[in-house]
Amino acid sequence: MTVSRASYPQKEVCNHQKKHGGDNIRKETLIFFLCFVLSGLFGCHYREGVATDLQNDGKITFDRIAVAPFQRMSPEDVSVKAIRCPLCGSIFSAERFPQDAERIVENTFFDRLKDRGKIQLVPPGDTDSVLDRISANSPKLPQLEILKNVGKELGTEGIIMGYVYRYRERKGYPYSVERPASVAFEIHLVRVSDGVIVWKGSFDRTQKTLMENMFQIGSFFKEQGKWVTAKELAAEGIDAILENFPGTK
Repeated sequence: MTVSRASYPQKEVCNHQKKHGGDNIRKETLIFFLCFVLSGLFGCHYREGVATDLQNDGKITFDRIAVAPFQRMSPEDVSVKAIRCPLCGSIFSAERFPQDAERIVENTFFDRLKDRGKIQLVPPGDTDSVLDRISANSPKLPQLEILKNVGKELGTEGIIMGYVYRYRERKGYPYSVERPASVAFEIHLVRVSDGVIVWKGSFDRTQKTLMENMFQIGSFFKEQGKWVTAKELAAEGIDAILENFPGTK
């Protein structure tokens, strides 16, 4: 049950959240052992909403990679509920989201990849003008060809492009929500020499309670049993897909 600010004084709201939040944590912790036993019995290593794909042909690890500005795939028409990725054809459930939310995902991804320290990165700010110019001069050129040409001009071996399809903020508090955070994005690494997508990672998740989905047990403890913000959920997804990013292990 969600408690509105209008119903209680602020202090009582906080006490209510803490009380019910503590009850939720104790209740969900009780089924931890059941989840642990089930995962052991079935050998389950499933992570809800996370998928990566790594090609094994040709060179897939690069010393220098450009990161293009992530693209906003928010439908203008509210009746549109799904959008196809312009690079690989994957279909994502999409909805309208706040302006510049794609920059949050982009910045988090760039910082996380940079922290790994094994790849020289060309930041989105340096890639943007080259991408705009080549796109404007070749409006009929396929997106992969445009990215390949951008990478060649910047002198990189690879180029990264990301698309954000959903970025719904949590409506509520850490221990009590009316609507949980929901995020969906897909990120691609393109080999500049031939324009082939050599790696892609996608994240598509709406936070749920542990009782609703036992496969979220790892996320449950990482999030400390709280309802996270959209930014926190996106960061969790980025960390997950980067576990399989080529050349960073």
